[in-house]
Amino acid sequence: MHLILLGPPGTGKGTQAKVIAERLGIAHIATGDLFREAVKHGTELGKQVGAYMERGDLVPDELTIATLLERMQRPDAAGGAIFDGFPRTFQQAQALDEALAVRNTPAGAALLITASDDEIVRRLSGRWLCPACGAIFHEASQPPKKQGECDNCGSELTQREDDKPDVVRNRLERQRPPDEMLEHYRQQGKLVEIDGARDVDAVTRDLLAAIETAAADTDKRT
Repeated sequence: MHLILLGPPGTGKGTQAKVIAERLGIAHIATGDLFREAVKHGTELGKQVGAYMERGDLVPDELTIATLLERMQRPDAAGGAIFDGFPRTFQQAQALDEALAVRNTPAGAALLITASDDEIVRRLSGRWLCPACGAIFHEASQPPKKQGECDNCGSELTQREDDKPDVVRNRLERQRPPDEMLEHYRQQGKLVEIDGARDVDAVTRDLLAAIETAAADTDKRT
């Protein structure tokens, strides 16, 4: 089975994708990791991808799909894959559908992890760093013993610009899965929404249950 994992930043997609891939014995495919790996190894696709990345441009959909298909040829993807954060647009969703249809391996489910904007901002803006020793703290999950001060060396903690609440909200607006793409999967009967505001284990359980249901539905259709 091939799975698509969607959601805005801060909903734990990366963490859940790794867990699901390990539990099901399928490949975890994230386009950002693929691009960096291809560039590092100097493959033909990597050279093309690298040219766009150097200019700060988005990698074209056809090149992204080609990179994904190349990755799917590896032995660990023989039993399926989970796409982490891809597609990002309706056009990419259509291109991925077509590419998988050619291989007769359509996506079994599009899993959307959701959380309120306030919850996402709380998660992403709660991180504080120690500029001296590099320690990382979080206001909610791992607060320093003394507010604003590093537990390890006593230095004053700082916050990255892109972790500040206003910046996080701007990122959220730009990176939220578009309605047109979600409707695309909803019409296919593949979109499943999972409440990502709970603890990691609860989200994992719901994701696995949704995948099991999707697999059963696929078996019935075939």
